[in-house]
Amino acid sequence: MKTIVVFFCLVFFNTLIGAQQKSVFDIARNGTVEEMNALYQKDPKIIDAVDPMSFSPLILACYRGNSEVARFLVDKGANVNYLSDEGTALAALCINYNDNLLELLLKHGADPNIPDPSGTTPLIWAVKRGNEALTKSLLQSKADKNHKDELGMTAFEYAIKSQKENIINLFKIY
Repeated sequence: MKTIVVFFCLVFFNTLIGAQQKSVFDIARNGTVEEMNALYQKDPKIIDAVDPMSFSPLILACYRGNSEVARFLVDKGANVNYLSDEGTALAALCINYNDNLLELLLKHGADPNIPDPSGTTPLIWAVKRGNEALTKSLLQSKADKNHKDELGMTAFEYAIKSQKENIINLFKIY
């Protein structure tokens, strides 16, 4: 009986230690607001930390679709325009689109015209991924239709290349 009690105590304490070792980046990817808030209470600067691959917690939360944590980070003042080696939170949102999160980022000043190091803007990503709703929202938010990526192509040229009439027509409207 003592062995069983000791075993369960070890498992319990090991679980507690493991939970405490989750980084801000792990929590941004798939943690909870409660976990993020616990780290934030210890160190408010944690919301703009950068991992070894240059990603911020907000970029990771947007990329993984962790909307609640992303909202928490934005509400606490995370830099919505931080540019990693791969782009901004808006660019990450192009991978895992969420219209409520898009609205939140834009409302808090996310710039739809910040290109990643290859010159690709969120609008170009939206068109390349064939995301009509995101393309429309970015165009409505004054995304630059004439910006060229490193290949010298604009979002409209990618739309034509895709042959997706609904997306092509958005460029005629906006």
